Amino acid sequence: MKKGLSIVINIILFAIIVLLAWQVVKSIQAPIKFNTEQKAREAKVIERLIDIRNAEVLYKNATSKYTDNFDTLINFCKNAEIPVVQMISKQNPEDSTYYTVYDTIGFVKVMDSLKSGREGFNITDLKVVPFSEPQKNFELEAGVKESSGVKVPIFEARTPYEIYLGTPGAAFSDKEWKQRVDNLKAEKESIHRYAGLKVGSMEEASTEGNWEKL
Repeated sequence: MKKGLSIVINIILFAIIVLLAWQVVKSIQAPIKFNTEQKAREAKVIERLIDIRNAEVLYKNATSKYTDNFDTLINFCKNAEIPVVQMISKQNPEDSTYYTVYDTIGFVKVMDSLKSGREGFNITDLKVVPFSEPQKNFELEAGVKESSGVKVPIFEARTPYEIYLGTPGAAFSDKEWKQRVDNLKAEKESIHRYAGLKVGSMEEASTEGNWEKL
């Protein structure tokens, strides 16, 4: 074999080895990168769902029901106020026992309570799913469920994987990303779990998020 041909073959073999090694590294890194991107996005979605839950709870405290209308909820947050209550322990002069009284010392806007020092907080974004392109709103339901003869207000806010994981991460092609999202969805559906993130429930009187459950 000529020396020149041998060199060419060695170069080709080396290139193939490098390509295969790169494919192996890529196959190992891809799930890690996807998981990292998924968790980063879900942290923002969860933060928004917690805001929705807090707003719904305050709305229920004021109206004795939840709402399934974001405009109603946002308007409530913009304009309503909630009392600031101070707990005071007092002593009964007759028997020296102590008892607790609650004293309203002022009021604070619902929006300020939700904002809680966060810069860039915009109450009108409450309904918008982070990372959704084009922009999508959370699905919101509310109603009443009867439990042990008692009617209990319930609500649920949710968004599926396809919404906040709709656009691919920088390290993925559209096809690769979609396949991973589809796999994630199929995995959840196979165990009869909601394929996405949600808070509250239309099946039970709960304000938990599904990320908080085992």
